[in-house]
Amino acid sequence: MLNEFNFDPADRAPFSPISERPQLRWPNDAKIAIWVVPNVEHYEFLPRPSKKRDPWPRMKHPDIIGYGTRDYGNRVGIWRMFDLFDRFEIRATVSLSMANWVHYPEIFKAMEARNWSIMCHGMYNTRYHWDMSEHEERAEIEEAVTLYGELTGKTLRGWFSPAASYTLNTPDLIAEAKITYYCDWHHDDQPLPLRVRTGSLITIPYSMDYNDSILHRQQFEALDYYTFAKDAFDTLYDEGGQVLCLALHPYMMGQPHRIGHLARLLEYIKEHDKVWIATGDEIADWYLRNCADHIAWHKAREAS
Repeated sequence: MLNEFNFDPADRAPFSPISERPQLRWPNDAKIAIWVVPNVEHYEFLPRPSKKRDPWPRMKHPDIIGYGTRDYGNRVGIWRMFDLFDRFEIRATVSLSMANWVHYPEIFKAMEARNWSIMCHGMYNTRYHWDMSEHEERAEIEEAVTLYGELTGKTLRGWFSPAASYTLNTPDLIAEAKITYYCDWHHDDQPLPLRVRTGSLITIPYSMDYNDSILHRQQFEALDYYTFAKDAFDTLYDEGGQVLCLALHPYMMGQPHRIGHLARLLEYIKEHDKVWIATGDEIADWYLRNCADHIAWHKAREAS
């Protein structure tokens, strides 16, 4: 059903076969754009009740093991990733629970010192958006945007909802907040414009298929992550004009028995020419400034 903005909110990204689109070209004729996305989160020890999902379903709260496993990422795992990405000269894009910086100012200082890019992952990874009214969700987004601005003096550019929770209103509300790119949708290998009520918004590919946390829940391990991500890189590199997201969690891939597999993957990628390792901001800006034909092609399909 069409709304007053003349599009169906369930059809924000009209179908477009990738084989028919204009060719995407990356800086310096790179064959692939890669962004490295550690999810640096904060899980509340005693979270608010949620009708949709219990953050700690294993037992009655508090779940010491569940909380401690996540807290390991902030105490240890992220520091291993700092060292690893420094070694490979990689500027990461952090999928950040914004409250993390308030609870752990040392992490804030370390990320700012490296000029890492930030994509907001909500305030807490235990506060889900599924049940929120438009007013409630707008307030959550505004809180995160305001806190980021107060801490950094910068404008927030990217959004990925906490625990991938979202509503029909989420794209409209983050576009309203002047956020540039969005990652709740995992529907493509290229950036794409997304229909919103006001302003503009694009999606950038984020991966659930080769995501260390998701794979671990399916009983896969770090070597499997290396294999899956390497195979994805090989295919996308050969095809050209695509985006590869390396979605990571410090409490997962930052473990001592896993970090070596991540190092092997980065080493393999770095051995290739014509690879653009970029941040989410850089990918969004390049797409918006240099891929007008790609955007116009999609806009034309929307209008037809």
